[in-house]
Amino acid sequence: MTVRVEERADRVVATLDRPEKRNAIDQETIDALHDLCALLEENPRTLILTGATGVFAAGADIAQLRERTADDARRGINATAFIRVRELPMPVIAAIDGYALGGGAELAYAADIRIGTPALRIGNPETGLGIMAAAGAAWRLPEIVGEARASELLLTGRTLDADEALAWGLVSALHHPDDLLTAAHAIADRIAANDPLATQHTKRALRTPRAGHPAIELELQAELFESPEKHRRMTAFLERRAAR
Repeated sequence: MTVRVEERADRVVATLDRPEKRNAIDQETIDALHDLCALLEENPRTLILTGATGVFAAGADIAQLRERTADDARRGINATAFIRVRELPMPVIAAIDGYALGGGAELAYAADIRIGTPALRIGNPETGLGIMAAAGAAWRLPEIVGEARASELLLTGRTLDADEALAWGLVSALHHPDDLLTAAHAIADRIAANDPLATQHTKRALRTPRAGHPAIELELQAELFESPEKHRRMTAFLERRAAR
């Protein structure tokens, strides 16, 4: 089992677990991610993605990559799985300790929220291996850190340390390794306290290209304005304010 899955009522924790390969992403891991996405598409919950033994994912499995052909590249083996992760209905939190390189970095980029530890090392060294970062980095990374920084990172193949990743906005916070999952759960707790439909609609709006705005917000907000949960939550808010 390359991905350990712990299910809770309002969240799922998925841990990449190939310690002998520093959690490198192989075909079995990709298959497990597809199974995980099917689970969360059927029953939407917040997803916390992390890695075992002090590593998120040290890349794709080079032994498998070396044998892949042009037809394999066109199939988008990793890209397809990471797109599915990104498009999950509820937020995805990547809790990153240690290395997140190559495909591991691209999986992290697919998350909505990324937090790390001081041991974080993240980047895309693909060009040094005669390939390119083709599982989302070329278009997700500019959206996250801007075109200039994305170009530097992808064209040089260098790795960012934790402080650089925080300064660039690639992660939103750093935590001691012992506190990393606690911090991820605290974020999931805040999400769980909110209306799930409003959260899903907000994520959908965030994923919509600029040309789709503001139309997408207006339609999604129209649906929320008619929801019983909106009336319940606003009534409770007004009652609490009146009681104060």
